[in-house]
Amino acid sequence: MTAEPTTQERFTVEIMVDPARCTGHGRCYSLAPAVFDADDDGFCLPRGVTFVVAADREETARLGARSCPEGAITVVTAE
Repeated sequence: MTAEPTTQERFTVEIMVDPARCTGHGRCYSLAPAVFDADDDGFCLPRGVTFVVAADREETARLGARSCPEGAITVVTAE
């Protein structure tokens, strides 16, 4: 008999930062440094690609996304 996978094992969080909308306010990586980073010009990294973080960082990712004044960050829970 196998144990049921935990929520963390079953789900991940996909994040996309729209490079056309990100203007480098820095709120995302200031409030959620465990998920977001900055380049040398202050823009969010990574941008323009979908990246995945573990489900246990979903709330942190959503905090960073909500803080973006341009709405450049999309967060999707995936199975």
